[in-house]
Amino acid sequence: MQTLPATRIELAAWLRLSIAPGLKPAALRLLLRAFGLPEAIFAQSRETLAEVAGEAAARAVLTPSGPTLDGELDAVLAWREQPGNQIVTLDDPAYPPALLTMPDPPPLLYIKGRLDLLHTRAVALVGSRSATPQGIEDARRFARDLSAAGVTVVSGLALGIDGAAHRGGLEGVGGTVAVVGTGADLVYPAAHHALARQIAAQGAILSEWPLGTPARAANFPQRNRLIAGLVSGVVIVEAAMRSGSLITARLANEMGRDVLALPGSIHAPLSRGCHRMIKQGARLVETPDEVLEELGFAPRPVSDAGSAAKRAGPLQHVGSRVPSGGMASQAAAATLASSPPAGPAPQPARDPDAQRLLAALGHAPTTLEILAARTEMQDAALHATLLQLELAGEVTLLPGGRFMRAHHD
Repeated sequence: MQTLPATRIELAAWLRLSIAPGLKPAALRLLLRAFGLPEAIFAQSRETLAEVAGEAAARAVLTPSGPTLDGELDAVLAWREQPGNQIVTLDDPAYPPALLTMPDPPPLLYIKGRLDLLHTRAVALVGSRSATPQGIEDARRFARDLSAAGVTVVSGLALGIDGAAHRGGLEGVGGTVAVVGTGADLVYPAAHHALARQIAAQGAILSEWPLGTPARAANFPQRNRLIAGLVSGVVIVEAAMRSGSLITARLANEMGRDVLALPGSIHAPLSRGCHRMIKQGARLVETPDEVLEELGFAPRPVSDAGSAAKRAGPLQHVGSRVPSGGMASQAAAATLASSPPAGPAPQPARDPDAQRLLAALGHAPTTLEILAARTEMQDAALHATLLQLELAGEVTLLPGGRFMRAHHD
């Protein structure tokens, strides 16, 4: 999507408004409706501005810009010159239409990558930074299938569910958009530098914060409002009772967006936020197709080649392992029997393999194949550790050869 970039003078006025201390986006929108472009706002008297947007907004607009404005403007123009970087102002036809339905759209958007992804049908996938292995898999699978249906996946580039959602979105034609709580020239968390580069190359990174803005806790709820504003619906994959994801869901609900949530085990702490949202009216969804149906998006037909690729997903590559059940238990018993006699049973929580296996189990019934893929443990060690945990009462073997954490009252 090609647009005519703002001139230096126009951009200077927009930048001055966007960094004016105390000028809230909602008040700015009132002023723009009344007077048009920023240059016209700066030409008004204090009384006229206060009449439209209040005394605080008038003071913020008329406060002289600091000596650093010219330097900041030079930095913004230099950043815009770099390949793939764009700055879109509120009056630009390229401004994302979904954000215009918000009460307080940002005056300036810094975008790295594909501007067209901000004009597509989109769904947000959000959740815990401390996600379980099951949550990571669910987020990536949902994102991949939504993206395959031509839906853009939006998230916040955080660790855990967000990162998995972006990776899944990159696997389909819908792509992904990362809405960040820092300047668009920074990456937070640092662990996502490679992912951010991939998103900038194949998707889009979006920020409303001035360049150089570091990660601050107070910025992230505002980031969440942009995530909610860009999409038709928000899907919560995993969330604790006190979670930034629930802030995103509340903001989405206030903007008239749909809120959907994946259910989980009643024993899993990261299911409680999802269950709370379901109790408050969020729609329970179990499959990506249900998300598409709830939001009124027609699923895109998947070619035979695409279906084959899905069937050959990473978990299916280990399908040749010995099925769980009797043979697995026998192998584990044989491994233990060949070991020298030991004293009291070791405490699983102190054993690194046991800790890794319990983390991989999560709180849902899990097959041996999935555990092998998650832990990357050798078969013998996997079977032995499972048996140890079973004997210690930490793990239960369910019918069908699935394993689950034992829940103690």
